[in-house]
Amino acid sequence: MKINIPITKTFFDNDEKEKILKPLETGWVVQGPFVHKFQDKFKEFTKSKHALATSNCTTALHLGLEAMGITKGDKVIVPSFTWVSSANAVEYTGAEVVFCDINLKTFNIDETKIEKLIESDQKIKAIMPVNLFGLCANMPSIMKIAKEYKLKVIEDSACGFDAWIEDKHSGSFGDCGCFSFHPRKSITTGEGGMLITDDEKIANLVSQLKDHGANRSDFQRHNQKENFFLPDFDLKGYNYRMTDIQGALGVAQMDKKKIIMDGRRNIASRYDEALSEILQLTKPNVPYGYKHGYQSYVCIFSDGENLSKLNIENIDRLHLKRNNFMKKLEKMNIATRQGTHAIHTLGYYRNKYKLKDENFLMSYAAEKLSVSLPIYPGMNDQEFKYIISNIKHILK
Repeated sequence: MKINIPITKTFFDNDEKEKILKPLETGWVVQGPFVHKFQDKFKEFTKSKHALATSNCTTALHLGLEAMGITKGDKVIVPSFTWVSSANAVEYTGAEVVFCDINLKTFNIDETKIEKLIESDQKIKAIMPVNLFGLCANMPSIMKIAKEYKLKVIEDSACGFDAWIEDKHSGSFGDCGCFSFHPRKSITTGEGGMLITDDEKIANLVSQLKDHGANRSDFQRHNQKENFFLPDFDLKGYNYRMTDIQGALGVAQMDKKKIIMDGRRNIASRYDEALSEILQLTKPNVPYGYKHGYQSYVCIFSDGENLSKLNIENIDRLHLKRNNFMKKLEKMNIATRQGTHAIHTLGYYRNKYKLKDENFLMSYAAEKLSVSLPIYPGMNDQEFKYIISNIKHILK
């Protein structure tokens, strides 16, 4: 008997239902008290001084870059293996992207390649490490490089909820960090994002920029006397606000974050054990001192080969086998995905920057060989065993 296994499932209960009714009952559906409460909970959890909710992570990245002063004529280092929005946010500011290859073991930016890029281009003003799939990049090393060369750091922590290095949360190492609450993320508000920072200047600028450039929000204005006066607008801003309905979902999700994250880590641990003898799949790597958030559980389809000797021909050959593996799982109603894009291979960036597949070989390999397996809290024993038995049957 076939079982339908999606790539993920949202984790909602009656608390979400009850909370999203409140904005409808009060009539306060734009950013208001629930957004304010969501920000407070997120700030406390990530040990940050400021947390500012936005319409999504891409807008948070855009705001963070602008607040740090990134503009036309500047360049920003971005890993080539990430969701396209990382690079897009840089382009929104008028700045240009400088791609950096990744470490295939972690899927994150290869910090050993950053300094060479900086030394070859004086226009580089910032680094955007991505904490991909729930694993922090090597932020201590990246921050050391940034300090030496006086560069800004904005962490794309879209997947980084509850990801840590020792006692520091992802997104809290750089000048600011940005999170996503898309339904594939660990906690969700449907769409939605958050920017965290300890820098008061950045926080104040983002607060204004996300709200058309207003010098005070509707929530602040309606809680003051003489609230009939409209705010002043000293900046050219954007409408990047989160609604209070989304904020209500965020509050409910934060209240059950331990249940959600324990569930995800339990499934990841079971995968680690069940796949330990399957040589065709290389499991996610978690360096010592790191705590993985498991937004996704992403393997590399190596077919048992030595990944240190990859070239374009080997990657393309293994890619066909990887696709066949995923097609067979799909026939059994088990959803999989490639990890994410090698952005330098996408039409816009390939054409604009005149790039070739082999320019960032590990990123190319990660796109062509990665396999994201289903992971969600509440996956039952029957579902898990169904996934593993089919993987073993296909790869036997």
